[in-house]
Amino acid sequence: MTGTAILDAILAGERDPVKLAKLRDPRCKNDEETIAKALQGNWREEHLFALRQALSLFRAYHQQMVACDEQIDRQLAAMTDKSDGKQLPYQPRTHKAHRNEPTLDMRNGVHRVTGVDLTRIDGIDGHTALKLIGEIGTDMSPWKTVKHFTSWLGPLSRQQTYRRKRHQRTHETLCKSCFRALRLAANGLHRSKSALGGFLRRMKARLGAPKAITATAHKLARMVYFALRNGWDYVDKGIQWYEQQFRDRQIKSLQTKAFQLGYQVVPINP
Repeated sequence: MTGTAILDAILAGERDPVKLAKLRDPRCKNDEETIAKALQGNWREEHLFALRQALSLFRAYHQQMVACDEQIDRQLAAMTDKSDGKQLPYQPRTHKAHRNEPTLDMRNGVHRVTGVDLTRIDGIDGHTALKLIGEIGTDMSPWKTVKHFTSWLGPLSRQQTYRRKRHQRTHETLCKSCFRALRLAANGLHRSKSALGGFLRRMKARLGAPKAITATAHKLARMVYFALRNGWDYVDKGIQWYEQQFRDRQIKSLQTKAFQLGYQVVPINP
């Protein structure tokens, strides 16, 4: 807000740094003295022209974004309501709102046309869910199985990577926007206390960050498929459940190996 007010004043003809600094919003981090020092310089005509053009484009783009949001809202309202008119409960923001974020209620809009709340899947917010629905639609019948769906999305699974190496060809991503959306969703789970967060961190320690994000994106794709195909709402079982499941698998693997070698695994504190 401070920057916009100062730019408007500059283009209106104001050149005094002290007067410009007084337009500072009270929430601005820097004080008036610092802002005034930053506004000292030469006011060249070509720079002012470029500034006027850039500010005009900035506002024009925001107007187009608002028009786009309104069109998306109308499109969602025209689609069949699969939610039986139910509204999702309020969900507080986990981050500060950004001025470039869409203004419409994407979470309820996607729920209305799909009948499920995809934002219950950790890492997927309303914007990501809208991107996915915009590409794959709400009908999952074109993909007979979840493997068909993940194969259509692109290089998400290790089996696809193996086939690419085997046939010595480059695997082309079939749905790049979906692939990017799922990877961004997976990338936001590094500090998550959910089961998916635990999976990402374990894969990261074993395979490195890029492969771990791809593996987590593949798991997210499977969850989206089953949610849309079967109408299931995802329920996170928590990091403790995931760690216990991982521990049980490790114990079972050790017991199997010990049995094959003629030994028996005995707990220290039975």
